Amino acid sequence: MSTPDETPGITRHRRRLWLVALPLVLFLALAGLFFSRLETGGDPSRIPSALVGKAAPRIALPPLEGLKGPGGTPLPGIDLVALSGKPTLVNVWASWCGPCRDEHPVLMQLAKDGRFNLVGINYKDAPENARRFLGQYGLPYQAVGVDPKGRAAIDWGVYGVPETFVVAKDGTIVHKFVGPLTPEAVNTKLLPLIARLSGN
Repeated sequence: MSTPDETPGITRHRRRLWLVALPLVLFLALAGLFFSRLETGGDPSRIPSALVGKAAPRIALPPLEGLKGPGGTPLPGIDLVALSGKPTLVNVWASWCGPCRDEHPVLMQLAKDGRFNLVGINYKDAPENARRFLGQYGLPYQAVGVDPKGRAAIDWGVYGVPETFVVAKDGTIVHKFVGPLTPEAVNTKLLPLIARLSGN
């Protein structure tokens, strides 16, 4: 039978056991994450999206104020309904996103392909920074919609930027790329998918 004097010792002992066990618990959690990444080949673009195979959210986002297209006219915001008729790539990006800079030359190349629309959702960004980014790196988009609070991104199930969604002519999301688009992903996955969706 324990006495009141023993209680602090027991408490200290339990606290010590917990402090010893905590690193082990953290190690096991990280090991589980590591092995799950190995299972998918370490490719974050294989993270499934609950929206693939479903209708794209019917968003209508206002334009990036002050952004002008090649002809000097204001670039429109995003209205996916107006873009139906051919496949659409919806690219979620931000000026503060380092991987978005890495991806941008790939988007500039894709902008030359007339088989699909390429639009951008500017995510949680300052308008002047977004305009400066596009002024410096080039404007690949036919339309840019602003999502200053990230609400549209939530509707799309965005994990982080950049992400790119492939939307079929009928408005169905058929693929999601997580992370920056690379030339390899474009050549092996995206362009064959576009060819199938556009019928050529």
